[in-house]
Amino acid sequence: MSVEIRPVTAVDHATWLPLWQGYQRFYETTIPDATSAVTWQRFLDPAEPMHAALAWLDGRAVGMVHWIFHRSCWTVSDYCYLQDLYVAEDLRGSGVGRALIEHVYAAAHDAGANRVHWLTQEGNLRGRQLYDRIANRSGFIQYRQLFD
Repeated sequence: MSVEIRPVTAVDHATWLPLWQGYQRFYETTIPDATSAVTWQRFLDPAEPMHAALAWLDGRAVGMVHWIFHRSCWTVSDYCYLQDLYVAEDLRGSGVGRALIEHVYAAAHDAGANRVHWLTQEGNLRGRQLYDRIANRSGFIQYRQLFD
């Protein structure tokens, strides 16, 4: 299998959107259309620290990944937060997810970032099998407070 990973361009919106919606269904959430529209525009703005790429297999977009560079108080260099990763259900376990993560690893390395980090739900067992092979668990527990 030869998967191609490439950054999104303006013409990819109609291809990206179903993957983005599939990601939301997977995590049983709904992100407002207006928020998704702003997110898409941020991916296209070179001044933004947000990035996106699609995985292509035989002319079909089969996965997506989003990442954000951000400052850290612990290092001079930036960190890279891999925020969203999604692979079409029929291709999970095929190496597409790993290829997308390795794409982010390469982008972070090229940008001089100190680390790549991400979160997943405890119940994402299939994803966690991959993550346990290609990264180290931090041992931290996430807390959050949401604001309206």
